[in-house]
Amino acid sequence: MIKRRDPWHTRSTISRSAHVLERTGLALTGAACGLFVAAHLGRADINLIGSGAAVLAVMVYGAAGFYLGIDLPPVPPDHRMHLPLRHGLGSRWDVVELLSAAGTFVAAVAAVVSVSSIILDETARPIAALLIGFCWAAGATMQMVAGIIARMRANASNRS
Repeated sequence: MIKRRDPWHTRSTISRSAHVLERTGLALTGAACGLFVAAHLGRADINLIGSGAAVLAVMVYGAAGFYLGIDLPPVPPDHRMHLPLRHGLGSRWDVVELLSAAGTFVAAVAAVVSVSSIILDETARPIAALLIGFCWAAGATMQMVAGIIARMRANASNRS
């Protein structure tokens, strides 16, 4: 994924269309992960996820997480680190990027465990399924929080 640094209004129509297509694909990926986790929870006979509306809600939540959290806005030029690198762990911008990456990783691992359980036709135990569902929800939430924080900081930085 190429991170463009130029403002949205200076991009070509093709570039803007590619960005929208990419973000839509990320949202669909998040929805698919949510669907797999919801199917895994459904196989464990957990009443909470038994309805179509609950499955749709999980898919929308996953889509929002992947849409907001994977494609973070670029760090403003005045906040970028310059060579030589500073000693220490990094900046607050780096923490947001780590939060997004960790959320993506946790949500993806939960989805892979769910898919493998479904494909291998394993009996889903309610406690394990709830743990997987919780991990997936935590990952999607981490993505959303990172995306919201990054966008708020980028907007505040653009205004000043």
